[in-house]
Amino acid sequence: MHASVISSALVGVDAFPVEVEIDIGAGVPPHRLVGLAEGAVKEALDRVKSALKNSGFEFPTRKMTINLAPADTRKEGSAFDLPLALGILAAQNVLKDRARLRGYLILGELALDGRIKGIKGALPTALLARSAKFAGVMLPRENASEAAVIGEGTAVLGVESLREAFEFFEGLRPLQSIPVDLTTAFGDANVYDVDFSEVKGQEQAKRALEVAAAGGHNVLMIGPPGSGKTMLAKRLPSILPTMTFEEAIETTKVHSVMGLLDGRALITTRPFRSPHHTISDAGLIGGGSIPRPGEVSLAHHGVLFLDELPEFRKNVLEVLRQPLEDARITISRVMGTLTFPASVMLVAAMNPCPCGFYTDPQHECSCSPIAIQRYRSRISGPLLDRIDIHIEVPAVKYKDLTDRVAREPSLAIRERVNRAREAQLARFKGMPFFCNAQMRASDLRQHCQIEAGGERLLELAINRLGLSARAYTRILKVSRTIADLDGSASIAAHHVSEAIQYRSLDRSTP
Repeated sequence: MHASVISSALVGVDAFPVEVEIDIGAGVPPHRLVGLAEGAVKEALDRVKSALKNSGFEFPTRKMTINLAPADTRKEGSAFDLPLALGILAAQNVLKDRARLRGYLILGELALDGRIKGIKGALPTALLARSAKFAGVMLPRENASEAAVIGEGTAVLGVESLREAFEFFEGLRPLQSIPVDLTTAFGDANVYDVDFSEVKGQEQAKRALEVAAAGGHNVLMIGPPGSGKTMLAKRLPSILPTMTFEEAIETTKVHSVMGLLDGRALITTRPFRSPHHTISDAGLIGGGSIPRPGEVSLAHHGVLFLDELPEFRKNVLEVLRQPLEDARITISRVMGTLTFPASVMLVAAMNPCPCGFYTDPQHECSCSPIAIQRYRSRISGPLLDRIDIHIEVPAVKYKDLTDRVAREPSLAIRERVNRAREAQLARFKGMPFFCNAQMRASDLRQHCQIEAGGERLLELAINRLGLSARAYTRILKVSRTIADLDGSASIAAHHVSEAIQYRSLDRSTP
């Protein structure tokens, strides 16, 4: 007897359909599982055998051949357990409604007693079921709310056991599609554990981060230890614009594939990722024999914070160049080429010198100019050029630490950021980008009109500082963002002046 069930596998952050074919014929075991199955898939028969017996079913005693089609694409993971078990029941004619069985996209890991455990990648699978017009998707109960965010039109059935799944397809047990209240999910979108009102002093740094959030600019903070660089970076997501539904879906897909949702149906707050400086290049941008997203993709539509930037290995930092420019990561392997999303705000922090006290008036720096230069040269010029804003974060004064004046909360800053972003969305309507930092060189002439005084100031700065062409475009983009925060259609001299101040590494030499 022959039967087949439709399941899915992951490639990158997307799912593709896999047909699980079972043929039971004459002969005695061993059973064969073909179709480029990896380790966890090959072990599925042992789990399925125990799950069937403990759920009151018989495991075939005749020879069985299982094919995972397409047979030339590698499959991994344990999500094929449930479709394999149901397919075996259909091939034995225990499960008789095969037409209904093929109408659903099915996946789930089986415990030995027949329970169904959670899996990775439920959201990409649900999106596949919707686009391929399946009647619905059946998956573990704990993943059902995650898959249900795709909305109405495709049934999302969460099951807890093999017996429950079998009874549904036999018409013995009705199952209701899992509802998800997106209004409630987005009602919690702006709830963060930290707030800018907790930051003492550092008004210039807070202003620079507000500009960065308004235009989507990358930031480098330079200051002595304990000046608040990490504290500021952790609070940056709280002033970023509220996530749209499309952004939330894209971000949730990446976290779903990595199994990092922790029970959440949808990620509605901006992610904040802070990898340690010992991370490898594959850990940062993704990779491996079977490529997986890295920290950059996990920070998609959020903040990637690199603390102690010069301590990262140089080859690790250099792989950031392409993602920062293109907002995506392309990884090529023999098996094919994968693209991961990487639209992130890079926020980095570093000391001004190896000892950390080069700019601190309260401590004496013990570093020689050569040592300082060597320390800073760990960050290449091309990478620095891709960071729009360089801001100094001095040590906090005692009077600022003890000041009891109420500071501006993140909500008030976010309102200004949202207004600036709304102006940018209107300006770039119909274009493939939505914020100033993403403008192409060809768009600068049209959208970055500078008043005469600003032109002269910018020319003087370029000639004296010897800025590169990329640094020049960064200043224009930041000037445009500052003007948007002021509600100004044109870029004035004071907007340019403030933008130039945010290139501190171009202005200082040890």
